[in-house]
Amino acid sequence: MSESSAIPLTTADGIPLKTSLRRAVRRSRIRAFLLVSPLLLFLVVAFVMPIADMLWRSVDNPEVSTQLSRTAAALEGWDGESLPGEEVFAALAEDLRVGQEARNLGLLSSRLNYEKSGMRSTINRTARGLRTLDPPYKEALIAANTTWGERDTWQILQRETSPWTLSYYLAAVDRQLSPAGDIVKVPAHLEIHVSLFWRTLWMSLVITALTLLLGYPIAFLLASLPLRYSNLLLILVLLPFWTSLLVRTTTWIAILQSQGILNDLMVALGVIADDARWQMIHNKTGTIVAMTHILLPFMILPLYSVMKTISPSYMRAARSLGGRPFLCFRRVYFPLTLPGIAAGGILVFILSIGYYITPALVGGQSGRFITNTIAYHMQTSLNWGLAAAIASILLFVVVVCYLVFNRLIGVDKVKLG
Repeated sequence: MSESSAIPLTTADGIPLKTSLRRAVRRSRIRAFLLVSPLLLFLVVAFVMPIADMLWRSVDNPEVSTQLSRTAAALEGWDGESLPGEEVFAALAEDLRVGQEARNLGLLSSRLNYEKSGMRSTINRTARGLRTLDPPYKEALIAANTTWGERDTWQILQRETSPWTLSYYLAAVDRQLSPAGDIVKVPAHLEIHVSLFWRTLWMSLVITALTLLLGYPIAFLLASLPLRYSNLLLILVLLPFWTSLLVRTTTWIAILQSQGILNDLMVALGVIADDARWQMIHNKTGTIVAMTHILLPFMILPLYSVMKTISPSYMRAARSLGGRPFLCFRRVYFPLTLPGIAAGGILVFILSIGYYITPALVGGQSGRFITNTIAYHMQTSLNWGLAAAIASILLFVVVVCYLVFNRLIGVDKVKLG
């Protein structure tokens, strides 16, 4: 090898070419990262962190372990076969005394009341009456409230000393832990969440199917008309977006109620009798009708964007080969619109399964979604752990539906134009 060929290539400032290239690539990567870092930060703050907090709250169980720390330590050696000894009752009395002075027993009593009815009043009454109780505390506490003389009360206390719990997830699927730790069904009159999950799922599928049935011919018309007419119709499709969702929903109440516009029209036409008016509001019918109207543009727009790219010459060629109109549509046109159907279907389904306002206003009892129960536990019952567990299960259902969709159809086939 000649001496000149062994000399490394360098840049004008004497830096080896390989080193200079590595630095340039590193700088371009850093620049690209800095450009997308605001978006990444937004996704972390607005998406990742709320989901992580929701998952954490669904299993977090700090009330007993923090408010009854002495009792939790004293219960570690309890065999669960008979009532605990005097030292456990003394530890409970001390914990309740400290909590009463700090006035922070509310969360503890509410948490234990989820596991055993009546525990809220038991804890509050016992804490208020501690000044009149003297040792030995075992006999004194049992005499003050017989709940402390029940073995299952202490089994629940011992179980709930763990900082993590699956009780919220069990309650979300209408199950609960028995005092012995076995998973059992809740009483029949309390079974509500599973039926709400199924109702939310099948009503979302019905709404998706109805939007497809109504939106497909509209999108076909938009794609077939001349541009000046299709633009006018497209404005009409987008017009609902210029109106508040609350206004659109309450408008359906005025239309569908027993004394509403639709019933008055049917009575005037003689279709129904005045005393046999249709009940179309505050039930499943009202929810399906209102949500189909609200979500219809989300089906039309993906369909229209895909249909607009299909050349009319395809159908003309199929007709020239002797195909009947319906056969040409089924064999040629419809398969080309499947990406738009897939995009609109998954968009409408995911939006409908998480809807809250419309089912709350027009759904009544039979048309409510599981999201309304989540809102109830967040705003009224303040059982945030159960709300987080239900929301986590709903998120899991959506992810499973997405994976099934990807398996059967393929996300790569979804197109918006």
